[in-house]
Amino acid sequence: MDDLVVVGAGPYGLSIAAHAAAAGMRPRVLGRPMAAWRDHMPGGMYLTSAPWSSDLSDPAGTYTLAAYCAQAGIPVREGVPLPGTVFTAYGRWFGERAVTSEVEERAVTAVRPDGGGFLVESADGERIRARTVALAVGAVPFARRPEPLYGLPAALASHSSDHRDLSGFAGRDVTVVGCGQSALETAVLLAELGARARIVARAGRIHWEAAPPRLDRPFPAALRAPHSGLGTGWTHWLRAEVPWAVRWLPTAARGRGAAQPPRPAGAWWLRDRFETAVPVLTGHRVRAAVPGDGAVRLELAAADGRSTVVETEHVIAATGFVPDLRRLRLLDPRMREGLRTVRPGRAPELSGLFESSWPGLFFAGPLAAASFGPAMRSVYGTAFTAPRLLRGVRRRLGRGPGSLAIPRPAPGRTAPAAPPLERTPCGAAYADEAAQPAG
Repeated sequence: MDDLVVVGAGPYGLSIAAHAAAAGMRPRVLGRPMAAWRDHMPGGMYLTSAPWSSDLSDPAGTYTLAAYCAQAGIPVREGVPLPGTVFTAYGRWFGERAVTSEVEERAVTAVRPDGGGFLVESADGERIRARTVALAVGAVPFARRPEPLYGLPAALASHSSDHRDLSGFAGRDVTVVGCGQSALETAVLLAELGARARIVARAGRIHWEAAPPRLDRPFPAALRAPHSGLGTGWTHWLRAEVPWAVRWLPTAARGRGAAQPPRPAGAWWLRDRFETAVPVLTGHRVRAAVPGDGAVRLELAAADGRSTVVETEHVIAATGFVPDLRRLRLLDPRMREGLRTVRPGRAPELSGLFESSWPGLFFAGPLAAASFGPAMRSVYGTAFTAPRLLRGVRRRLGRGPGSLAIPRPAPGRTAPAAPPLERTPCGAAYADEAAQPAG
């Protein structure tokens, strides 16, 4: 039986494995390395976070993004965003060096209770017994889209995370729903590839982030608005640097914060490319979507009740992600329904060491946002998460301060048989991190 199985090989999964390896453990890491960036992000996208705040976490701080770029001869300049492809390559480089055991490129289909531990099953038939499991599945399983789009076939409607290559939309009319960075950058890439792209958004206008001030500001200015991995200012600094304090907020406030991400906005460096290339229809929501002969008729409603109709060949919902345990189909139904959650959302309630109410089951990444705040949606959160989660694993294994014994079945008794796995058409998707840049 393995001591620790990490499900997911993106920034959080790799960081947890790096800390475990440094502690002398040999974790099993299952997932396609950096799959969210490799498979769910169109080519041409850039990181929205600064390079200095986009490091994965290893105990010595050796394998940073700056170290990778220096070795690869890639220039890193303040105020210049890095391509997503660079970050993808950095993550794989990190995994090859900081994680001593080989990452197993397996699609995890089920995590079930098994006596005092767990049974992890993969699409290729592998069955792994584990004492503890860390789920670092990212945001991809929780893609959100407007309800009227759910009934449309894939040829007519998709989510922004469904695309690695947008070139197939060249010459076609495409409507992108949303007004955050993913929506705005997707629309720009479509237009630059020759598509007729437009934005439809519920917000009354498009918001743009201001360019961050320089890192080498005078001390008084830095004190008034400190830099942080989530942005400039004391509010961002507190969310980035003291995420443990979020657990002391009222449960309802934490649940609402996890279910309602911060106001969507575009990166400052995208604005010029966007405003000269993409028409915008703001203040409208999708009320209905009627499929036709190779096209979609979108019925839009304005805040004042007026209606607008848009005919388009394809709709891309770039409307974000909402972590919800009910959509985590790889988790056994008894575990999924038995976990304590943070309401009004459906994210797991976690201890200060990222352990759920099911002993030995840990969560990292966006599913931890209801317990530790918005830093968990960013790569910057790996530095807070990885060492604490590992401390929780070691405690559960009985190898750390205040260790707890792992629950075992009573002598002569066996764990109840697991019910059949609930499957969906995409139930065997690779477990990995969110298809969104850091920050």
